[in-house]
Amino acid sequence: MQASLVVTGLRKVYEGSGRRVEAVRDLTFTVDTGELVCLVGPSGCGKTTLLKCVGGLLAPTAGEVRLAGRPVSGPPPGMAFVFQEYGRSLFPWMRVGDNVELPLKQKKLSRPRRRELVADALASVGLSDAAGAYPWQLSGGMQQRVAIARALAYEPEILLMDEPFAAVDAQTRADLEDLVRRLWRQRGMTILFVTHDIDEAVYLGERVLILSASPTVVREQLKVDLPEERDQLHTRVAPRFAELRTQVYEQIQAAKRGEAVRRTDMPPLH
Repeated sequence: MQASLVVTGLRKVYEGSGRRVEAVRDLTFTVDTGELVCLVGPSGCGKTTLLKCVGGLLAPTAGEVRLAGRPVSGPPPGMAFVFQEYGRSLFPWMRVGDNVELPLKQKKLSRPRRRELVADALASVGLSDAAGAYPWQLSGGMQQRVAIARALAYEPEILLMDEPFAAVDAQTRADLEDLVRRLWRQRGMTILFVTHDIDEAVYLGERVLILSASPTVVREQLKVDLPEERDQLHTRVAPRFAELRTQVYEQIQAAKRGEAVRRTDMPPLH
């Protein structure tokens, strides 16, 4: 399968006010076309910095990011973001439908086509009847669904999600996790999903990339060999889920202790 996203030797150093912080040291990994990969690591390990570099929002100090074979030097046209802070990513004075339509105005699409994409995206996240509402009239979980709909309407090649469910309650989080799995399977998108939640990473991903403590490298890659069909009730109590969760947890604890990466345990990159 062709690699959609290729990150090679990525390094990011922040400099200013007399301080120099190396956030990301040497990250190399790939995400195949149509794959759902979760990134997980210790708090403060540089996950968001990495995602901003991948999305062209931050220029790396060294290394390269390529999307569909093209180098990323700014936000690429085939990429969409869903951030953690849905409240700040939606414009409260614009109705839901207009929020979802906004990025489409960068594309040369007719107004009827834009409206069609908005309606389809809102239907996909179960919010067809909310197009005329304002974001502040919706619950937190519904606002995050709007943010996901906005990304879907853009018809991205790849979707980057930065801890998108960290600010919602546990029940809503479970619903949104299932929504992402369903949309990923229906639309065949490539998704890179950053989370600090180990259970979420194992539940969602086909593969989990475990990052080291800062300055960050890829500590281990874990193939998630759970059934394609997953649900909150049965998947999370399956013995294999517990085994995978334990493997990820052990690696993160080792990363926090600063233990060296066991390169021999890492499967080869694609």
